[in-house]
Amino acid sequence: MKSPIAIVDVDRPETWNRYKAGLCDTCAANCCTMPVEVKLPDLVRLQLVDPFEAEHEAPKQIAKRLTKAGLIEHFNFKNSIFSLARRASGDCQFLDAVTRRCTVYELRPNTCRLHPQVGPRPGHCPYGLLRKRGK
Repeated sequence: MKSPIAIVDVDRPETWNRYKAGLCDTCAANCCTMPVEVKLPDLVRLQLVDPFEAEHEAPKQIAKRLTKAGLIEHFNFKNSIFSLARRASGDCQFLDAVTRRCTVYELRPNTCRLHPQVGPRPGHCPYGLLRKRGK
């Protein structure tokens, strides 16, 4: 008798799968529905903040501008950590809704670059099989 297919809950790391090379190739990008915390250098790399602005403007002022523009949803003043805004669906604003691939992969923040080596459950990811959309 086959065991039931395990359901992965992004909010419950104990349900995640051990990461292995090539897993991302068939994944529905569940990790891209998680909040993404970034620092100012990430925002510069993403071209959301100008390098001059990053050097001369207070992070609090940058956060106000980016919040008003809908690019971040939260700013942690104590640690100067910005949380990128997500779409109503919960997807990262940089995730292509159809292909489920990152549209800024080369510019992606360190949080994304280091996943799944670091995070809520190092070495594991919320893998979910990418399903082909109907015609």
